[in-house]
Amino acid sequence: IDFARISNKEWMSKLNQEVLKRSIHTINTERKERKFVETVELQIGLKDYDPQKDKRFSGSIKLKHIPRQKLQAIILGDQIHCDQAKELGIPYIDAEGLKKFNKQRKPMKKFFKPYAVLLASESIIKQIPRLVGPSLTKLGKFPMTVSHNDNLQEKIDEAKATIKFQLKKVLCMGVGVANLNMTEEQQRENITLAINFLASLLKKQWNNIRTLHIKTTMGKAQRIYG
Repeated sequence: IDFARISNKEWMSKLNQEVLKRSIHTINTERKERKFVETVELQIGLKDYDPQKDKRFSGSIKLKHIPRQKLQAIILGDQIHCDQAKELGIPYIDAEGLKKFNKQRKPMKKFFKPYAVLLASESIIKQIPRLVGPSLTKLGKFPMTVSHNDNLQEKIDEAKATIKFQLKKVLCMGVGVANLNMTEEQQRENITLAINFLASLLKKQWNNIRTLHIKTTMGKAQRIYG
């Protein structure tokens, strides 16, 4: 992906920033007090796409601000990364722990269910097929690689800030791109970056986008395009 094109005015011109600002202001001023932080979801309706015939797109982008801070992470680590994780208070599991699953999908699914972010040491990544078989891939939980040169907390924050667009069998999708603890400007930055990246993935770019809405977890959807 050419990220220079994503931020180019040509890509941004289809998204009316004044409409976006008004919609963001509305979802922030109309919210009610909740016992949790509401996520701002980008809801996308596509057109002129045939999921059966057209190539299904998939792409990930790191947003400027972390949309969901409470996403839980776990380290599949070698000794060094397990020690670092322990020090940081981050859950971890080593190769011996992975072996105990005996490649059984059900207990693995239960164990990894709470974790949205999985990071694995380079040495562990190489052993995953032998240790756990294809189960993590089938569960959609295959880990990102972390090296000893990486800062573990920074790597986790990077993974938390990364969102994925993937076309499946239907022409609509929703992705969490911000939250109501952010400023309205931070929300706007994330939403704009996410939308322009999505457009770059589509075969006809903006011509494949029918509608765009933003919606908080408990609020009403606000149309921002289409």
